[in-house]
Amino acid sequence: MRVSDLKIGHQARVIGIAEGEVVYRKRLIAMGLIPGTTFTVSRMAPLGDPIEILVRGFALSLRKAEANILHIELV
Repeated sequence: MRVSDLKIGHQARVIGIAEGEVVYRKRLIAMGLIPGTTFTVSRMAPLGDPIEILVRGFALSLRKAEANILHIELV
């Protein structure tokens, strides 16, 4: 499942990060999005880009391309 498939209010858990996207991967890990981390979708722009998630007590805005390299599951 991809982050862009979620709706506002949905909660998901990170189960992995795509291997090929080294720059995005490092950035997401630095922001605390590691496997096992739970987040909630709090806002979406009208066209779906960017997406704001609540993770570890702060709001994080991600571009769709960045968000979609996360492998997630619904909680």
